[in-house]
Amino acid sequence: MDGRRITASPSTFYGRRVVAKKRPRIGADKFVNSVKKLQRREICSKRGRVFSTNDSQERFRNIRLQEEYDAHDPKGQCDHVLSFLKKRSKIIEIVAAHDIVFSLAQSGVCAAFSRETNQRICFLNISPDEVIRSLFYNKNNDSLITVSVYGSDNFSSLKCRTTRIEYIRRGKPDGGFALFESESLKWPGFVEFDDVNGKVLTYSAQDSIYKVFDLKNYAMLYSISDKNVQEIKISPGIMLLIFKASGHVPLKILSIEDGTVLKTFNHLLHRNKNVDFIEQFNEKLLVKQESENLQILDVRDSKLTEVSRTEFMTPSAFIFLYENQLFLTFRNRTVAVWNFRGEVVTSFEDHLLWHPDCNTNNIYITSDQDLIISYCKPRSDDPLSEGNATGSINISNILTGKCLAKIRAENESPFEDCGCSKCFNGGGNSCNNRRRIQSLNLRCTAAEALEDITALFYDEERNEIYTGNRYGLVHVWSN
Repeated sequence: MDGRRITASPSTFYGRRVVAKKRPRIGADKFVNSVKKLQRREICSKRGRVFSTNDSQERFRNIRLQEEYDAHDPKGQCDHVLSFLKKRSKIIEIVAAHDIVFSLAQSGVCAAFSRETNQRICFLNISPDEVIRSLFYNKNNDSLITVSVYGSDNFSSLKCRTTRIEYIRRGKPDGGFALFESESLKWPGFVEFDDVNGKVLTYSAQDSIYKVFDLKNYAMLYSISDKNVQEIKISPGIMLLIFKASGHVPLKILSIEDGTVLKTFNHLLHRNKNVDFIEQFNEKLLVKQESENLQILDVRDSKLTEVSRTEFMTPSAFIFLYENQLFLTFRNRTVAVWNFRGEVVTSFEDHLLWHPDCNTNNIYITSDQDLIISYCKPRSDDPLSEGNATGSINISNILTGKCLAKIRAENESPFEDCGCSKCFNGGGNSCNNRRRIQSLNLRCTAAEALEDITALFYDEERNEIYTGNRYGLVHVWSN
């Protein structure tokens, strides 16, 4: 799930909209025809969905706290860095690649940990005044891109660096090289990584030029130079250019591959009403103005669908599930799933987010776009919820809203199942083969680890959940 835009503002800003990518099928034909797509969708929506649900429940059934990593540097390994980088601060971002877990603290310190040795490999800050702002794993060349600001530049412009995962595994974070050095990414400039299309979009505010780069080799593909461009939105295969105007919005749809103009049109606005958002999802354009209905425009045939402002209120964030032709909205700790007819298709039975200011660092959408994993508050009817400062990690089905699994402190047991039928059926207390868990690397109990989760990531290959908290600790939840 990527599509993150990092701006050169003094405080980190995460875009309100993220595109959830679909994991490619290994060995599958790149150009699958529409009939096969429909067949696969029909199969998934029937018996296969039941199997998938059961499989998901089993996958998360025995997940418990297993390891703890400290992203802080108590031994002064980074004595050369700025003083404020030495302070313990909360984890704001977690990324995993193969057997390495990367954690980014709010202070700007990034640490890499090995899941094989359960040891910290290194810090990725290679300059004394480097403050890392964001991380991006580039699967195209198996590297990690860091976006940083520097004290020597008064922390005013973004600098990008790519480092092969293999170098980091060897403890050589300085083995990478700088990216986009020709670009001036000062405020309000930005860099946006688009994993779905395999592109990078940069904006140099100094000369009002947008540039598109290839994520595979970082070659510059084309540029857009127009001072009237107010915003650019990226969707699978296309870009939407929004121009400055009053009374209407001039729009252009471009091919993401070469910048060819595919369509030019205007969209009328209500005068003297602020625009809450304009979003482009494939052929659908979503427009919402202050105190007005949501408008969903099909740009192919100009068909307009309106959703009452009382039914659709401006969300704080979107996630677009392009494979399912659905989108998620986040508002006041709640999540809803919508289709492009303006209908709510899913209401979650137990998925009240802990943090009101939702961003993509404390939720995770699986690559099959069927599960959402979030840090949640306990239900109001839960007898343990009153006065409880501990949340839970909830795993819910996006299409049904059903809560499939929940990781919470009261589920933690000092024993682990041996795998026999008694353990499998929940009668493990009578099994003599159950072994006491040896948690030699844990300082926190499960309850303490669940107290204030500030970042969350799910490693689908290893079936492990990684969480970070306000104390700069990273916890591994695994079965």
